[in-house]
Amino acid sequence: MHTEGVPVSDPQQPFTLIPGAVDSPVLLHVPHGSRRIPQQVREAITLDDAALEHELDHITDAHTAELAASAAAIVPSTPWRFVNNLSRLVIDPERFPDEREEMLAVGMGAVYTRTTHREPLRPPQADPGPLLEAYFHPYADAMTAAVDARVAAAGRAVIIDVHSYPTAPLPYELHGAGPRPPVCLGTDPFHTPPELLAAAERAFGGRVGHGGIGHNTPFAGTYVPLQHYGTDRRVTALMIEIRRDTYMSEPGGPAGPGLDTLAGALAELARSC
Repeated sequence: MHTEGVPVSDPQQPFTLIPGAVDSPVLLHVPHGSRRIPQQVREAITLDDAALEHELDHITDAHTAELAASAAAIVPSTPWRFVNNLSRLVIDPERFPDEREEMLAVGMGAVYTRTTHREPLRPPQADPGPLLEAYFHPYADAMTAAVDARVAAAGRAVIIDVHSYPTAPLPYELHGAGPRPPVCLGTDPFHTPPELLAAAERAFGGRVGHGGIGHNTPFAGTYVPLQHYGTDRRVTALMIEIRRDTYMSEPGGPAGPGLDTLAGALAELARSC
């Protein structure tokens, strides 16, 4: 296995690109796994410390960075990883940064003003501009560059978006009334080809049972950088949403043995790409 000489993850940086095999098209994207909030950002959040920890328990996709790392370690042609080292309470890199974002309806656009329980997080009149400039746009640019590099090296890029979600719906969810399967596969009509979806169904179905897999419920879609979105078929993508009771104690507790099982499924998917 040959990897490029890029430094490994530095959690003090806002995000990290962790190298894989030079010719691997696969990029494991972990956008919501961190709880870290820089002090200057913390000062603008209106929650007290206890309430903030409670919110982080619910909003963080806990242990997803470990899941991606464990999977990458057992794939012969190591996938690349792009990991957000900051909490999504700083910025959410997967939201549209403008009025296209439906989560603005509950105060959870690219910069959140409300919590998972629809309580105030920031003043509603807070200007999102400084956070977008400091964190959102650099993240988007770096992720775009990472995808471009996979296309240049391998002729294509496969983004596997790694998430988790709570067993019971939270008040912020706009589509929380539907089924909540152990594994939800989020797809995009342009960027998710049938063969990628089928590979995920095989990989995860072999571990949770095919009856444990849902499509686009309770969360739909997948992340693609805006520069490629809807225009570049060389960039394919799939979101993996894992129900948290399958691998951890909720809401923000330790991981359990299910994490290794799911890492094996993610590795199988990456291997098949």
